[in-house]
Amino acid sequence: MLRILPLLCLVLLMLTGCGVDADQDVLCRKLIPAFEPGRVTDLSTRSYTEDKRVLRVDYRSGSQSHWIACRFAGTSMEEGRRTLVAVATDRSGWLTEIRFAMLQQWLRIRPPRDAIGGVVETERPQSTRWTPALFLAQQIINAATVACVYGLLALGYTLVYAILGQINLAMGELTMVGAMVTAMAAAGLGIAGWATWPPALLGVLVLVIGFTAVQGWTMDRLVFRRLRGVRSHTPLIVAVGLSIAYQEGVRLLHGARDWWPAPVLTGRYDLMSDGAFTVTALTAQLAILVLTGGLYAALWGIMQRTAFGRAHRACTDDIAAAELVGVDVNRTVAATFAIGGGLAAAAGAVIALYYGGVNFFTGYLIGFKALAAAVVGGIGSVPGAMLGGALLGLVETFWSAYFALAYKDIVAFGLLTLFLIYRPQGLMGQARGRGD
Repeated sequence: MLRILPLLCLVLLMLTGCGVDADQDVLCRKLIPAFEPGRVTDLSTRSYTEDKRVLRVDYRSGSQSHWIACRFAGTSMEEGRRTLVAVATDRSGWLTEIRFAMLQQWLRIRPPRDAIGGVVETERPQSTRWTPALFLAQQIINAATVACVYGLLALGYTLVYAILGQINLAMGELTMVGAMVTAMAAAGLGIAGWATWPPALLGVLVLVIGFTAVQGWTMDRLVFRRLRGVRSHTPLIVAVGLSIAYQEGVRLLHGARDWWPAPVLTGRYDLMSDGAFTVTALTAQLAILVLTGGLYAALWGIMQRTAFGRAHRACTDDIAAAELVGVDVNRTVAATFAIGGGLAAAAGAVIALYYGGVNFFTGYLIGFKALAAAVVGGIGSVPGAMLGGALLGLVETFWSAYFALAYKDIVAFGLLTLFLIYRPQGLMGQARGRGD
């Protein structure tokens, strides 16, 4: 654990934030009347870790759910943060140069009051003593979705590390592959008219998990099996090279453009309200929680009640001794890589269908964040991986809600780094060596 701490700290310091810039949010919302002449409600803004220059605003027009995405010349910490360079909608994708130029001209001549009128409520009820508590409850709901993404990918990291004592940095790229395949499959469902049919979405999820599980198995069979027992930094360097190979391979095959699947499961439910603030939840958020809970329960059952689980625990304790008593180590490790790949694919499917905007670079930052979550929870511990993902999701969401968004990731990773310094084995991990 101590050996990977300097590398992880260096990576964390290099990561930058992906919060919502208030000025960018206002500008993007001003564009909505250009596409929706009527009144819109239920606005919510998301930022993308894959491209920190892109914001997406979801809203409802009547009974229909729509979104608009804005790409700026810089992030919230850069000079071009107020310069709009591209716009996309759920109906037309990214606008052509001519349409974008017309939109910019519309924005210049549109009266400022009208640009916002009908989009954002100008009169709000007075806050009550319950409003802060309701706002806190809303942030917990928002954090749950983020925690599910980090937790699923952190499980992939922790399973591999538990059995080999090595970190597979290419696991984030399996998330990217899962997200890209999900986006392409969702586009196919949209053409067939099945984009919102739950059985079709479930079929896509099963297909993506199976495809990426095969990728994980192949990764072990062709690459990491040959490095088994190597105690230098060679496996880590190979994992970095494999990650870059996946990124560039997908870029060359599918281009660098973003994929924006149509929103699914967009039903919205009001849970609590005091008249000034309403706690809401989306059908998609509930589906993500059910999916994550189901996969975690299935994994827990596999680890506790199957021959593979017993073999995995034996290899975790002592891989050489497990081989001496007849455990098929190669098969166990390959199955571990396959399960980790499937969990990473589930995280990618959530990113594609809930957040959108996936591309060949999707898994980079998400992968490092999930690795941090796995280490904080106790890398090698299955419950610890989910706990670390929940902690990271809560820290990110709460800071975004109560403090300056620009420093969200800096604070989150700063706290995690301090945590690792004082408890490097993690919350649920055990401090033990591997005989080296």
